[in-house]
Amino acid sequence: MHFVDAKGILTGSGGYCGMNIYRGCSHGCIYCDSRSTCYQFTHPFEDIEVKRNAPALLEAALRSRRKRCMIGTGSMSDPYMPCEEELRLTRKCLEIIAKYGFGAAVQTKSDRILRDIDLLEEINRKAKCVVQMTLTTYDETLCRIVEPNVCPTGRRIEVLDEMRRRGIPTVVWLTPILPFINDTEENIRAILDACVRTGVKGVICFDMGLTLRDGDREYYYAALDRHFPGLKRKYRERYGNAYHLPSPESDRLMSLFHRVCRENGILSAPEECFAFLREFPEKYEQMNLFDLPEEA
Repeated sequence: MHFVDAKGILTGSGGYCGMNIYRGCSHGCIYCDSRSTCYQFTHPFEDIEVKRNAPALLEAALRSRRKRCMIGTGSMSDPYMPCEEELRLTRKCLEIIAKYGFGAAVQTKSDRILRDIDLLEEINRKAKCVVQMTLTTYDETLCRIVEPNVCPTGRRIEVLDEMRRRGIPTVVWLTPILPFINDTEENIRAILDACVRTGVKGVICFDMGLTLRDGDREYYYAALDRHFPGLKRKYRERYGNAYHLPSPESDRLMSLFHRVCRENGILSAPEECFAFLREFPEKYEQMNLFDLPEEA
């Protein structure tokens, strides 16, 4: 990893802002879109760029705001990679979010998030906290191939269950689903059953398939050659260089997905899930000078 001093930490405005403390990732997921050349990385993807001044930038930004909102993190780089154990930048940022009474929407694949459950509870008590967990592959052996350097799905489900016990709402990202690999009814049913058991608020699933851009396409196909010999040829014949690669089972699996979510009161439309993630509780929307911490 290497360290930089960033010029800013928050993106977006109004009721929702995004924050990425790290750039790059060490999880090694074979399908990772963040590897795409369109994101213009100037360093190797696994050489994590650390925004060492992220907490200072975040405090300055939140101190100056008169309207609280949700702060999202994890969309481009997991905030709980192994380097977080030592650096604790995600924790420091959560402490600042809690201090100023903002909300947090944290997306991860890692059980390291449990280390900060005290802060997640505090944020949820003061305002709102939502934990988002990506689940793609229920079978543990297959999961360790597809997402090799992060805890398997079973452990992530345990994290969701712990959040339920603590009263912290959760959203699951059921994406991507890889054609001819994990696009089976058995896999989708097992993940959805876990979502029902752990009481998730919503499941984000755009369709049953994946997208490939320049950069991540080459990485994905190299992984297919290593782990699924002959499958790259099948992909080439069916999809060519397409950006969108829907599973041949997409319609049937999406029907199952919507039915299970509907029967169990789980949000399944992406726009509904995003609205929930971005909605800050109305009673906390207004912030006046007397609400500011004394040290501000």
